Amino acid sequence: MKDRFDPRALELMAFCRSGATLQGEWPQAGLQRLAGSLAGAGPDATPVVWSASGQLRPVAGGEPETWLHLTAATTVALQCQRCLQTMTEALQVDRHFRFVRGEAEAARLDEVSEDDVLEMPPRLDLQELVEDELILALPLVPRHERCPAPLSLGEEPEAPGETPAPHPFAALAALRRRSPDDGPADG
Repeated sequence: MKDRFDPRALELMAFCRSGATLQGEWPQAGLQRLAGSLAGAGPDATPVVWSASGQLRPVAGGEPETWLHLTAATTVALQCQRCLQTMTEALQVDRHFRFVRGEAEAARLDEVSEDDVLEMPPRLDLQELVEDELILALPLVPRHERCPAPLSLGEEPEAPGETPAPHPFAALAALRRRSPDDGPADG
């Protein structure tokens, strides 16, 4: 049954009606929008392991609901925003999506339901959906719990024998300190 469904052009209704499951791996570099958010997604990056299963859930007195369960996991390289060093972060996605006919119905149900409700597409690109969910799982501000190197909190120490550079506003500060009653400076 796996060969019957293409994850890049999934016939969602047939997939869910048959209760099928697809799973696989995609290289991080193949998910270009995700890779653009990372500190590195080369050939050695952890692949994205994913799984999708569909089902029709019976509803009393109505049409069955179309559901997709999606999981994905990988480890990504990010730049710590505190120390600017590379760090790794495990990303996990475990989501259930309900699909309905029509954009208006999806918008209406999405507002009144805690479920993720989407419009039923003619064909669903699972790779694109997995990539969207992984991007949403990225931390807003990536940072180590404890940075590996101490942070520099000030200017670099001067080398012995170096004369410090004059502060660019030192002359203005001197003018400001003089009172108006002092009159012009004659020297």
